[in-house]
Amino acid sequence: MISAELARKALRAVKDPELGLNIIDIGLIYDLAIDEAGVVHVTMTLTSPGCPVGGEIMADVRQTLADLEGVTSVDLELVWEPYWTPDKMDPRVRAFLGH
Repeated sequence: MISAELARKALRAVKDPELGLNIIDIGLIYDLAIDEAGVVHVTMTLTSPGCPVGGEIMADVRQTLADLEGVTSVDLELVWEPYWTPDKMDPRVRAFLGH
């Protein structure tokens, strides 16, 4: 069975094309859980509701997770609460970007 840690590691390959940074480090994944049937449940957000590449990012998340051995399906929930802010970024990335 796949672990949440392995799934998060795989999601580091998914980048926000506008920022050029992976979605884990910029804090777009709020929650990730895998049930015993191999269904990955992801709660995520985008940097803004009008994000022009939001559909692309979400498709990449679905495909990246679906490609992992042991994953039977991906349940992706896009949320706006709490609203994303730079505070959600990994502190090292935030420092690198000067925030």
